[in-house]
Amino acid sequence: MSARHILALDEGTSSTRAIIFDDQGAIAGSAQREFRQIFPSPGLVEHDPVEIWDHQLEVIRGAIQDAGIAPDSIAGIGITNQRETIVLWDRATGEPLHNAIVWQDRRTTARCEQLRSDGCEEMITEHTGLVIDPYFSGTKLEWLLDNVPGARERAERGELAAGTIESWLLWKLTGGRRHATDVSNACRTMLYDIRTGSWSDELLDLLRIPRSLLPEVVPCSRVLGECDRDLFGAEVPVGGMIGDQQSALFGQLCTREGMAKSTYGTGCFLLMNTGEQIVRSKNRLLTTIGWQIGDEPVQHALEGSVFMAGASIQWLRDGLGIIDSAPEVNELASSVPDSGGVQVVPAFAGLGAPYWDPTARGAILGLTRGSTAAHIARATLESLALRGSDVLGAMSGDSGIDLSMLRVDGGAAASDLLMQMQADLLGIPVERPRVLESTALGAGYMAGIAVDVWKDVAELESHREVDRVFEPMMDESTRQGHLDAWRRSVERALHWVREDEKEQA
Repeated sequence: MSARHILALDEGTSSTRAIIFDDQGAIAGSAQREFRQIFPSPGLVEHDPVEIWDHQLEVIRGAIQDAGIAPDSIAGIGITNQRETIVLWDRATGEPLHNAIVWQDRRTTARCEQLRSDGCEEMITEHTGLVIDPYFSGTKLEWLLDNVPGARERAERGELAAGTIESWLLWKLTGGRRHATDVSNACRTMLYDIRTGSWSDELLDLLRIPRSLLPEVVPCSRVLGECDRDLFGAEVPVGGMIGDQQSALFGQLCTREGMAKSTYGTGCFLLMNTGEQIVRSKNRLLTTIGWQIGDEPVQHALEGSVFMAGASIQWLRDGLGIIDSAPEVNELASSVPDSGGVQVVPAFAGLGAPYWDPTARGAILGLTRGSTAAHIARATLESLALRGSDVLGAMSGDSGIDLSMLRVDGGAAASDLLMQMQADLLGIPVERPRVLESTALGAGYMAGIAVDVWKDVAELESHREVDRVFEPMMDESTRQGHLDAWRRSVERALHWVREDEKEQA
C-alpha cells in the first residue's frame, strides 16, 4: 500500500507541533511542546534554535506514535513557521552563532527610523510590498552581522548561513544538504523583490548582507529533498514550505481572489487573496506573496498584522496572574455582561497594521473602582476583535471589496465568545471550520500536492467542513460606539516611548 499520510511541522512562536493528516485531510495524530521565550531586556525577544529543533524532532516522533502508523507510511513533509524570526548558523558545524531573533523583537527600531529618515521607505515598499519596521528579518540579520563577534567577516567568506525558521528546519532535516526558503517566507525579509522574484541587490547593499549568506528561493509546493532516515526511521521527502499566515489562508482554501481569513495565534493576522495581482496598499497594509505551487503563477495577498493576540491571553495568565490557564479567560470574561467601560490596548510589542508604531505600548483605560479582573479579561478578548476590525476596514478600503464573510482559525478561534465579538464588531458572519489547525493543514496540502497525495486545489475543496457560523447580533449604533471608544484608546497608546528611549523600544 502506497504512503498516504502527510506530516505537517508547525513551528510557531510559542510552541512547536507535528500533525499527521490522512488523505482526507483529517488529523490522524499530533504532538505539541512549548519552548522558552527569552527576553534579554524590554522589547527584545529571542528563541534558542537548538531547542526548537530538539522539540520539533521530539514532537515528530510523538505524532507518529499518536497516529499509530509506521514512518514509511508518510508520503511527505510540509513545514510552516513563524515567519520573520531569523537564525544565523555555521555552515560547517550547523551550530547557531546566536539565539534566533524573533519577529516580535524591537531591537532595530532606531535602525528602521534611520532608514526612514534617509528616504528609503518608498524604495523598500516598492521592492518588497512591506513597510520599514523591526518586525521584518532584514534589519535583524544586519544586527547579527554587526553584533556577533566575527560574524560579518565570516559571512563575507561564505562560512555562514542564514534563514528564517523553515530554512533552519529544512537544513536540519536534510543533514545540511539543502539551504532553501520559499517565496512566502522570502518576501517577509525586507530583502526580496516581489516584482522580479529574486533577492534584491539594492536592498542587500543597503543592509550590507552578502548574497552567499541567503538561501535559495523555491516554490511553496515542490520536493526539496529527503530527510535523514535516522531521524525517525524513514527517508521522507520534504515537499512543502510556507509561512504560517499564508499557510492558514491556503489551509482555509481561500484560493479565490477576494476571500479572506483571520488566524488567532500568538498574533492575529488577516489576509485577503488578491490572485496574481500585486495590490498596493494605501492604508499601510502589507502586500505579500501568498504562495506558489510548482511552476504555477505566484499568488499574492494583502495582510494586516496584529502582534499580540493569544500572547495577550498569556499575559493575563503569566503577567497578571488572573487566570491559571489560557482557556479560563472565556469563563472569567463571560462572568460579566460587558467590559464595564474598560479598554485594553494590547500594544506590548508596538502596534502593527494599520498604525505601524513600534513605540506604542500597552494600556488599560476606563478603570473605575468597580472594575474587576473579569472586566479586564473581557476587554482583552474584545481588543483582539477590535484590532481585527482595524485591519479589515483598511483591507476593504485598499481592495474595494466589502467582505461578506470572514473565515477564522487558530487556537483562540475555539472561543465562542471571541468569535461572536468578532462577528458583532465586523458586522459580517464569521465562519469557523471543523479543523482549526488550518496553518498546519495548509503546509500539509502543499506537501501533499507535491508528492501526489492530492491532485490539485479542486480536490481539496471536498475536505472542508464548517463547525459553526457566527452571525452578527450587535446593532449598528452599539457597534459604532465600541469602535469610537477603541479609536480614542488607541490614540493614547501611540507614540508612548520618548525619543531618548527609542533605542530600547
